[in-house]
Amino acid sequence: MADSSYIVEMHGIHKIFPGVQALSGVDLFIAPGEIHALVGENGAGKSTLIKVLTGVEKPDAGKILLDGAEIAVKSPLHAQELGISTVYQEINLCPNLTVAENILIGHEPRNRWGSIQWKAMNAHAQQALQRLDIAIDVAQPLGTYSVAIQQMVAIARALEISSARVLILDEPTSSLDAHETAQLFQVMRKLKDAGVAIIFITHFLDQVYAVTDRITVLRNGTLVGTYETATLTRLDLIAKMIGRSLTELDEMSKIKRESQKHIHGDVLLQAKGLGLTGAIAPFDLELHAGEVLGVAGLLGSGRTEITHLLFGVDRPDSGSLALAQKEVKRYSPLASIGRGVALCPEDRKAAGIVDDLTVRENIILALQASRGWFKYLGLPQQYEIADRYIALLNIATPSADQPVKNLSGGNQQKVILARWLATNPQVLILDEPTRGIDVGAKAEIQKLVLSLAEEGKACVFISSELEEVLRTSHRIVVLRDREKITEFSSDVGEHTIMQAIAGSEA
Repeated sequence: MADSSYIVEMHGIHKIFPGVQALSGVDLFIAPGEIHALVGENGAGKSTLIKVLTGVEKPDAGKILLDGAEIAVKSPLHAQELGISTVYQEINLCPNLTVAENILIGHEPRNRWGSIQWKAMNAHAQQALQRLDIAIDVAQPLGTYSVAIQQMVAIARALEISSARVLILDEPTSSLDAHETAQLFQVMRKLKDAGVAIIFITHFLDQVYAVTDRITVLRNGTLVGTYETATLTRLDLIAKMIGRSLTELDEMSKIKRESQKHIHGDVLLQAKGLGLTGAIAPFDLELHAGEVLGVAGLLGSGRTEITHLLFGVDRPDSGSLALAQKEVKRYSPLASIGRGVALCPEDRKAAGIVDDLTVRENIILALQASRGWFKYLGLPQQYEIADRYIALLNIATPSADQPVKNLSGGNQQKVILARWLATNPQVLILDEPTRGIDVGAKAEIQKLVLSLAEEGKACVFISSELEEVLRTSHRIVVLRDREKITEFSSDVGEHTIMQAIAGSEA
């Protein structure tokens, strides 16, 4: 039944994509004049739910009510006409146009001959920003201002063009510093006081507790629940996000990890004060031969950013990195491969497998790149390497010439592992190597990681599943809000790590 106290009601939303149940009976209720956090780990369904609300996707079942009346949102433009606007993480404005043009593009004041009235437009834009307590020259190109100001301009446009009563902010602070984030929060509170309903999507839990009134948690496309922010502890919130009760965590913390104790081999990798502004705060890190170093933290905590620095995808602006006691001067993936470092990326679809190539071609890709195209691997050698790793990793494929896109997710993940093992790396960085694969394949990959450590290789193991990190790692680094918080030895309990992730309250 509709509740007049809510401006938006989403009842029993279902959405199915080919082979994937993205949303299963999800409810969301937003009141006017509230800041409502929508949280959950990667794949929880947050983006899909917002796409349904804004008309990007059509729900397979369920209904949406606006002011108590059922509506069918036909498109994002229709959503704007209904007063529902979204400001995305990546600002989709035109940096070469002025601030005023960006705010009023498509809605410029014109005279009877159709010419733009520039003075009126600038005045109109100035008023729109003044309502947000932003004082800038609206005649200047948008690109001359900071990302924070550009966010404010995007919000001003949403409010001005659609008269938004529901404002969706999708990871708005991901590129902002602490001062800019505080400025955004001031604007959010001002809009809240004016009766605007704000849906705030973020992975920064400190920000959730700093600015929101209620929290809705999604997990694996289902609704976990909606809670008053003031009554939900950080530890409870994290437990709900990852799907463990605090009782379970207490019990699991008593179970000792069965894998071998840490082997104190030579230092293979050492980072001192390594950092990149806007990506990850400076951190120290040591990785020994024969060691699996686990990295724990919520999505957005800086896990992938650390891998990009260690593998040379990004160049740090502070600190130093050494491999086998030799300082790194050249940062690039190709240079890292030459130094004996390998990275299995988080997103195997976007940055891992090459769909149109065969299993064999995918496996030999990194090795061929490291040799250069003038030292071509002959076909007999390619088949020898591919067949060796297909057997070693038990990759289920009819042959090495099978298109990799025809394999299951778990077998595709094994192909990526095979690619990097073929380069004989000394340091192997695994970013979510078991995401989206079945239990059997997960166990095989975890055993492989431990066997590589027994051979004297060093592994960095990143996973959203804390139980998996504990079971596989000898030492565990905890990240929060793009900063290394602490390290633990292998006998730490999951509950202790959860407390470290949760932060000050714990």
